[in-house]
Amino acid sequence: MSGNSSNIEANLASAKKRLEQALEVAGRPPKACRIVAVTKRQANEKIDAALIAGARCFGENRVQEAKERWPERQERFSDIELHLIGRLQTNKVKEAIALFDVIETLDRPKLARALAREMERSGRRRRLFIQVNTGAEPQKGGVLPDELGGLVMLCRGELGLEIEGLMCLPPFGQDPAPHFAELRHLAAKYEISRLSMGMSDDFEIAARAGAHYVRIGTAIFGPRSET
Repeated sequence: MSGNSSNIEANLASAKKRLEQALEVAGRPPKACRIVAVTKRQANEKIDAALIAGARCFGENRVQEAKERWPERQERFSDIELHLIGRLQTNKVKEAIALFDVIETLDRPKLARALAREMERSGRRRRLFIQVNTGAEPQKGGVLPDELGGLVMLCRGELGLEIEGLMCLPPFGQDPAPHFAELRHLAAKYEISRLSMGMSDDFEIAARAGAHYVRIGTAIFGPRSET
């Protein structure tokens, strides 16, 4: 194993241990939360090292980037769970449904309708999370908290979509804990069972706050490539 591979194996083991400790502090079971290894702009050799180390749950931000490197790996490793964690354009819905197991960034009626049409057309049912813009940041995707109920009602009613979870990305530089608490409150209010929240810098806080998925990139893979 190369030095780079051994580093990723050690980083992954460290992240898992930290996650388990955070869950223990919160009185949650050791398997209550799963790491989504975020591979955005990471080298292929790093992804393969993570697979060798046992990682099977991965997150990608862009459909095109995922399309270039995951189909072959999905054939080799049938238990890969691939999450789309970046904003999804409606013209990429067909490709996203074909490739991803979980789409975490449903955030608007137009996208919900496109997902429903493609899942009906293709016969593929995908797990869906609604992204909530808890910080009301105009530059970010995500439905505003006050508008979440309407989107949930549209999905469950007219479109027949099951919403498995909620996802959020707290504003940079702010204490993430209130945002995680708000997401948990919203999930309870709308009877949504899963939460995706927390990244490399705050995943332990997220785990203690009730996360079921934490999205960890640099803490496992190191800095991203600039290309």
